[in-house]
Amino acid sequence: MSHTSPEERGLDPSMLSDQFFELWNQNNLQMLHLAVIQGFSQLSEPLEALLTILESCPGKQKGQSHTLGYHILMEFQTWMKERPQVNLSSLAEDKPVELQRRALGLLADTQPNFIDTLINIYQLRTLDPSLLCMHIYKLQTLSCYKEAVTLSIKLELQTELNTEEMLVPLILQDKLPLAESYVKGHSQLERQLVMLLDSWCHPDFNVEDIRKQFPRLSLSKHYKTQLQSKMLTRHVVRLMEKFKIDQRLCPNALHKRRLDSLRYLMYKTFGEKTMTEKNWTDHVQYVVADDLQLQVHLVEMLTKFCSLQKASQWSLRYNIPKNRLPLGVWEMQQSLPPDLQQICLNDITQEEEWVPPHFHCQKFYQVPLTKDKVHFIDTPETLYRCQSLVLKEGGVVGVDMEWQPTFGCVAAQKVALIQLAVFEQVFLLDLCARGFCQQPDLVGFIRVLFSEQNILKLGYGMTGDLKCLSATWPELLEEPLKMEGMLDLLRVHQKIQRGKVSQVQNGPREVLVGEDSAEKGLSLLVQQVLGKPLDKTEQMSNWEKRPLRISQIRYAVADAYCLLDVYSALSSNPASFGLPADLCSITSGQSETSKDKKQKEKKGKKTAQALGKEECQGAQRVSPPHSDTLKGLLCGEQPSKDSPPLPPQQLRVVCDNMLQGLGRYLRCLGVDVVILKNTDDHRVAAKLAQNEGRVILTCGQPFQTLRSQVGEGRCLSLNCSEKARDQAVRVLRHFNVQPTTNDIFSRCQACNCDEYVAIPRADMETMLREKGFLQDHNTTDHMLEKSCQQEELRLDDTLTPSVTHEPPRYAAQCRWASLSGLNRDTMTFPGGSPIKLHTVPPALLQRIPLFYVCTRCGKVFWEGSHFGRVVSLLKEVLHITDEDNIPAPGPFN
Repeated sequence: MSHTSPEERGLDPSMLSDQFFELWNQNNLQMLHLAVIQGFSQLSEPLEALLTILESCPGKQKGQSHTLGYHILMEFQTWMKERPQVNLSSLAEDKPVELQRRALGLLADTQPNFIDTLINIYQLRTLDPSLLCMHIYKLQTLSCYKEAVTLSIKLELQTELNTEEMLVPLILQDKLPLAESYVKGHSQLERQLVMLLDSWCHPDFNVEDIRKQFPRLSLSKHYKTQLQSKMLTRHVVRLMEKFKIDQRLCPNALHKRRLDSLRYLMYKTFGEKTMTEKNWTDHVQYVVADDLQLQVHLVEMLTKFCSLQKASQWSLRYNIPKNRLPLGVWEMQQSLPPDLQQICLNDITQEEEWVPPHFHCQKFYQVPLTKDKVHFIDTPETLYRCQSLVLKEGGVVGVDMEWQPTFGCVAAQKVALIQLAVFEQVFLLDLCARGFCQQPDLVGFIRVLFSEQNILKLGYGMTGDLKCLSATWPELLEEPLKMEGMLDLLRVHQKIQRGKVSQVQNGPREVLVGEDSAEKGLSLLVQQVLGKPLDKTEQMSNWEKRPLRISQIRYAVADAYCLLDVYSALSSNPASFGLPADLCSITSGQSETSKDKKQKEKKGKKTAQALGKEECQGAQRVSPPHSDTLKGLLCGEQPSKDSPPLPPQQLRVVCDNMLQGLGRYLRCLGVDVVILKNTDDHRVAAKLAQNEGRVILTCGQPFQTLRSQVGEGRCLSLNCSEKARDQAVRVLRHFNVQPTTNDIFSRCQACNCDEYVAIPRADMETMLREKGFLQDHNTTDHMLEKSCQQEELRLDDTLTPSVTHEPPRYAAQCRWASLSGLNRDTMTFPGGSPIKLHTVPPALLQRIPLFYVCTRCGKVFWEGSHFGRVVSLLKEVLHITDEDNIPAPGPFN
């Protein structure tokens, strides 16, 4: 039997832990620091004692910096650095593994610093990988999926684990960035992640099949939205570019992207009618390529949106099998004469004149140049002549670029044409000319041009152009262009916009930016400064196809030369546009812009109002009776005392599927709201806005796309991180809508209909009995009594005791149908759905005298205290008078 003295045994860790805990509760951190340093020095086995202390600390797995365990661990790390002799190698043979296993048990749901420190102290990376993997699988069994992946990354176990088992729960929980961190640096795992996401893009994929594999996984109610094929396709394309994955490994995502592109082309050409048929023909061939499934989709869409003749012509071109053709196409093929069976794919550019028709000249900006002043540069000799004229010191050069639209099918787009405009001449650098793009003098010329401080280069939003330049010449990624002497007119335009919006309240009517105009970007700037917009018809043409059409050349020349004309006009009278005398000083405000952004982020509400002003420039009518008032409101101004508020019934909006909660709040207050379904494409919002005169409410990336498809001021972007209630308050204040208590529930919460029918209790009881939802009284007394007891518990907080047959307070704000219009056989009103009788609990019949039914969707409502809760939530925007009795009854289903 061995005998050791107390000094050899050292201080008892449990006693030390109690001392630490007492000081921690007293919030005496200075004494705690001293006690920790002195206590560790008195421990015979510090490494083992530390684990004992951490295991006894309350909240040891919370991982927050303010916990006692975290504080002790950080102090121990500092203490250990001054005592290198304290390490695992100084322990007995089996002791290190025992301590490492105990340390593993602390690595669950902890802060990254806590994990890193514990891993380093106990050298956990040296532990047997099988033991580490076992711990990871244990965390997964406990549904700690995020913690398991985080620890796997820290311990560098990615190649030892099943990639799919680790990543699928993260993707389902909308933690794809963590999944990307898990595979980063491991090319095989990167491919597995991208291919996994691509497999989920298949039309037959069902997320519920995956969901069943993880029954204990906690998911948000919106997780299916994040896993729609459109969102997944976007991630696949992004990760293909990020990880440099071969496109052939992702057939499903590319097929989905091409199918969406095909739908977009059909919409632009046959719906919006803003794309010429020549451009449409070029793009369709690129998008469809040799994919039979896409070819069939093309013919089906042409049958629906164009004509059987055109569908037949394209089906003949692609030789689609008869059994894959839509109804009527085969018959049309047989009836077409030989001269109509072919599609003309070749353009006859010689038929076009350089000078456009008179109506075109009257409507759009025209370049003041004859055709001989436009020079194609496609050889070293012509490039030398271009250099001699463009690289003149003190010169001004308008710069623009064109590339082939790929509609997202290919991430990197290469420049096809570079336009350089000097006064009275334009040079078109044809990068599609054979061998010209590989000329070393060409890249050198571009470098010199952009780096020359004494040559002023004009552009408009050059970020996209420079990105495509880098894709064209990879050497620009290794050695980026040196940018000197650049003036981005986009920044100048933004300053003009902000200045004009600030003048709207007191300025003349014509100051409103973009009023009655669908122009945007450079075209809007040209219209504001020079009086006429640009003709953007050829913007989405096939810029890689040669020869270019005359209309394409005119467009390319105008896009570059207009920069010179705009700069000249602004420079001659900058004060009239609210600009400083030195326009170049605006570009030097990039650092100021970044500072402004940081300041705006700190200001919260002021930021949102400022952004609202910029987003709503160019206000257009939302409701004709209040158009003058709304002009200022759409630009973010506070309502004036003299301007009457807008009734909620006159505000008509469409909510993107990311703002469904907002839509329900607005509809609850009587606003006319269409809410997109999760499966709807964002472009559906634009179509509804155009056809029904609605304002689009959206958030995030779709804002830019949707804003470009509707008039200025018809699309409002909201903060996705805000709660739906706060978003609703922001929208109501933005449009000066002041709903009253009489507006609450004046629209059906399910379908947006504003027509109800009142059904007395006796009629409701008869309907329920006729349809089998209510049995005979003699046989159901006991069941009804039991149902009443259950409903009394469930509805006690929702029903208003004293309910009369008086019409509801919102009666004047909606339409009321007669019960005589009900078809008693089908239980439907004309054009509506059957009444949802199955949603009416039998117990309600004893206490609710009157039910309200939506004539469109058949949803049944009754009076309850839900009204009071709505008033409580939105009282800051409700116009409540002294006559209002709050809470009051409102429909509740």
